[in-house]
Amino acid sequence: MSEQWSSKLGFILASAGAAIGLGALWRFPYLTGDNGGGAFFLLFILFTLLIGLPLLISEFIIGRGSKREAVSAYERLSKTGAWKWIGRFGVVGCFLLLTFYAVIGGWMLTYVVLSFSGSILEPNGDYEALFGSVIGNPIISILGLALFVFLNVVVLSFGIKNGIERANKYLMPLLFLFLLIIIIRGVTIEGAMEGVRFFLVPDFSKITAAGTLEALGHSFFSLAVGFSCMVTYSSYLGNNQSLPSSAGFISGMNILVSFLAGLAVFPVVFAFGLEPGYGPGLLFVVLPTVFEQMPLGSFFLILFLLLFFFATITSSFSLLEIIISAFTQNKNYRRVNVAAISGIIVILAGIPAALSENLLNDTLLFGKNIFDLTDFIVSNLMLPLGCLFIALFVGYKMNKKTIFAQYELASGSLGKSAHLWFGLIRTLVPIVIVFVFAMQFIM
Repeated sequence: MSEQWSSKLGFILASAGAAIGLGALWRFPYLTGDNGGGAFFLLFILFTLLIGLPLLISEFIIGRGSKREAVSAYERLSKTGAWKWIGRFGVVGCFLLLTFYAVIGGWMLTYVVLSFSGSILEPNGDYEALFGSVIGNPIISILGLALFVFLNVVVLSFGIKNGIERANKYLMPLLFLFLLIIIIRGVTIEGAMEGVRFFLVPDFSKITAAGTLEALGHSFFSLAVGFSCMVTYSSYLGNNQSLPSSAGFISGMNILVSFLAGLAVFPVVFAFGLEPGYGPGLLFVVLPTVFEQMPLGSFFLILFLLLFFFATITSSFSLLEIIISAFTQNKNYRRVNVAAISGIIVILAGIPAALSENLLNDTLLFGKNIFDLTDFIVSNLMLPLGCLFIALFVGYKMNKKTIFAQYELASGSLGKSAHLWFGLIRTLVPIVIVFVFAMQFIM
């Protein structure tokens, strides 16, 4: 291995950054709002601990056990058969995910620029029209996409220690700081406690079968498992770190950030009498409406948008890194060249998604535009299949001695937790994933 994390903290922050992205800060609040609040949050915690955490430990074990990036890892550990294609499947999934994820990142960048120029908030502003004008402008959409990918390329060109690790050491603490500032401001507004109750007091009468499936699916979506990103990250890890402890800490941080995101969003939404179940437009349409009515609203809007941007870009690092590492780890290709070429390809491939809300708005495949279709293929088809492949690989194909040797490194002994985890990854996890995958087509 040519590169390793310089510290345990560096690995933890980078892995947390990969997991704590749009899933925790954008997707989680609107899913929670759509599905009744507190009961959805409780189900999400349960499924994160029983489904997401075992999968995260599995990816860590594959990565450090092979000391290879995602593509080579499965080849080294399986030797024969079709298992080696899991890594390639993950690279393709990350690439497709980046093609529309970077488009959202471009929207975020556009909103950050607009917020600093003071062009967003105005009395009785039509924020739905503003959002429509941003995503409906092909030049803005493509420039935003290109700039977002360029920033990723710049950071990743510096490598693991000087690129990903250094960026996350600054961005992750800022993310928590901004969240806390916004929460303190939000809960002090009159009427905010109604939003706190909505988010934290479970009302199981509001939970539906569809909502339960959403909580199940989001549990592994939010931890960045399924596409072997964490296989690549853990391949840079030394033997002095406990994988179960690291996975537990990252899962805990993900739940904590989801909790903080809920406290940042729902108190202000309820305080101003807005609709918590607005959907994906919650960030771009509802929240500017809130900040417009708050003292120092422009300042807090800038903080909120920077917060979302930090989360978005730290998560995208892992998506591009799995592609870059496939061509640089244990090979002679220069990282900066591979990063630049990969970035250009992602930009070109992302242009159709960037044009889906404007020039290609009428181009539909299976009733969906290119952006929505790519999102559906990645999130509803490839991601659960990737999780299933990883669970079956660790549970039934990978050498048990290697598995338990990696599990107990830096912890001294296996204990009951190892056998509990292995039992979950062999039984409950694949059963639940198959159930989630099947039910989305039945319901």
